[in-house]
Amino acid sequence: MVRSSLSLLLLLGGALARASAADSARSAVTPVQKVVQLMEGMMAKGKEEKHDEQVQFAAYKQFCDDNIAEKQRAIKEANEKLEVLSADIELHTTDAAKMQKEIAEHEEDITVWAGDQKAATKVREIEKADYDTMHADYSESIDALERAVDVLKQQDYDRKQDPESLMQVASLKGLDLIPESTKRMVDAFLQDEPEGLAVRAPEADAYEAKSGGVVKMLEDLLDKFVAERTTLEKEEMNAKHAYEMLMQDLTAQVTQATADKDEKSEAKAKAMQSKATAEGDFKDTVATRDADEAYLGDLSATCEQKASDFESRQALRAEELEAINKAIEIISGSAVKGNAETYLPSLAQRSKGRATALVSVFMGRSQRGAQARVVEYLQKRSHELSSPILLSLATRVSSDPFEQVKKMIKDLVVRLMEEANEEAEHKGWCDKELATNEHTRKEKTDSVETLRAEIDELTSSIAKLTEDVAELSKEVAELDEAVSKATSFREDEKAKNTQTIQDAMAAQSAVAQALTVLKDFYAKASEATAFVQQQPEAPEIFDKPYRGMGGESGGVVGMLEVIESDFARLETDTKSSEVTAQTEYDAFMSDSKVDKASKTKDIEHKTAKKQDESEAIVTKKEDLEGTEKELDAALDYFDKLKPSCVDAGVSQEDRGARRKEEIESLQEALRILNGEDLP
Repeated sequence: MVRSSLSLLLLLGGALARASAADSARSAVTPVQKVVQLMEGMMAKGKEEKHDEQVQFAAYKQFCDDNIAEKQRAIKEANEKLEVLSADIELHTTDAAKMQKEIAEHEEDITVWAGDQKAATKVREIEKADYDTMHADYSESIDALERAVDVLKQQDYDRKQDPESLMQVASLKGLDLIPESTKRMVDAFLQDEPEGLAVRAPEADAYEAKSGGVVKMLEDLLDKFVAERTTLEKEEMNAKHAYEMLMQDLTAQVTQATADKDEKSEAKAKAMQSKATAEGDFKDTVATRDADEAYLGDLSATCEQKASDFESRQALRAEELEAINKAIEIISGSAVKGNAETYLPSLAQRSKGRATALVSVFMGRSQRGAQARVVEYLQKRSHELSSPILLSLATRVSSDPFEQVKKMIKDLVVRLMEEANEEAEHKGWCDKELATNEHTRKEKTDSVETLRAEIDELTSSIAKLTEDVAELSKEVAELDEAVSKATSFREDEKAKNTQTIQDAMAAQSAVAQALTVLKDFYAKASEATAFVQQQPEAPEIFDKPYRGMGGESGGVVGMLEVIESDFARLETDTKSSEVTAQTEYDAFMSDSKVDKASKTKDIEHKTAKKQDESEAIVTKKEDLEGTEKELDAALDYFDKLKPSCVDAGVSQEDRGARRKEEIESLQEALRILNGEDLP
């Protein structure tokens, strides 16, 4: 490529040299010098474009680096957040399962303890019944023994006999608790009486009492029964106390287990809500991360391709500049420039016959004409480009000496190129700051909009929950009222049906009795007259046996049978209606109980959810306030960037294009001043 460029430049130089031979008398610049000037212009332009491309790529590379780093950071944070959310979801799932297991255990414990309460109550009732029976027996035996001892003590001396008092002693034989040995001794004692119990003469002499041993035995037995009754009473008190303590303990356990179950049910509901929230955040974070990864992949590929293209372009520009520089060295060498200076001037003099003096005169005149043309050209371009720099320069060119004008133009070209470089660097900084600020504003705006939407959604949800709780509470109250009315109506209906059934049964019984009476009578009446023989030659009288008012009574009996069947049907229908009504009432009560429990549970759940969302909305409002402050800060910084980066009135591309045209105009003016475009 370098050899090809050199060959072309050499051919171009030779052609220009041959073409300029005829103009050598009119210009101080030889064709070879003009070729060198052209190549030097190409060199300067190539360096300028290479530098501009470096500035442009530096800004683009900065954009790539910043955005790639930002997306990598966002993806890393998203992955870390996903790990945390995944752990939270697993934790909430485990907590909910644990709560469910513990709730089941509490329910099982409550069922077992309730069964223990029923069993303990049943055992206690049996013990109490046994105690009452045994205590009554002891009390009866003790009372009988006390009376018997009193009787025997009163008769333990000689006095008149009292057979009625001995009956108190005889009554001991009928008591279950009295031992058989005692009963035998009492019986023997009673048999030893002089006249037995049959002696009832009120004035009979009392016998010499022999009951001392019996009294002692009965007193010992009395003391034993009293002690045993006391022991029984103590055991009853202990058993009652133990039952009460057991019931108190079981009741406390049931109460605590119920409270624990309710607490863990609430904890389970909160765990499930937290799990659902974490799953929603997980889904949103995955979507955001995937979008960032896709953008990062596209951006990285584009940036790598641009970097590769930049390296290739820079290498190609460097080879081009090297080729031009090599061509300048060749053209400026003695083989071309030296021979041109040696031979071309004399050849020009021979072909035109012009003297060197004429060239000098012509050059002076050319310089004055060139200066005028420069002034005209600069004024024209200043109007076309609306450039105050070119207009000011045209004014100064018209009055300044020729060499000062050229120097001033060159200095101005250098200054414009320096401004272009500074502006390119400033543009790179502006692009970076504007891109970062735009990303921040977009991110914060999206966050503000999202938070406002979430707050609106939470506000709407809280209002809906409040409305739902009020509606459910109203429905529960209506359900309670309906249950109360249904119960009252059922009680009245049941009482009425019971009375109707009783009346129908009584009526059936009465009708059946009436039918029995009538049917028996007419049956007997029919049989009683069926075999009566007529006396011969009797006066005219009955010609048929009398069987009662069977014909007339047939309608009565039939009606009674219809009435009986009506009452039977009334009883059957009423019983059927009662069963149906009771079944419907039981179903209604069961459904009402389930419905009330469900609505009550919904009220508790919605109330808890309302509380959670009320707390969440406070947090969201605090986040919104902080995010709005960050957005306001980003907007303020954007306003500060506007004067120097956005609101300059003319775009960077337009300013660059105009400055480029200004530089080209100045270079064109220099060429005019150098006489390159003179005819």
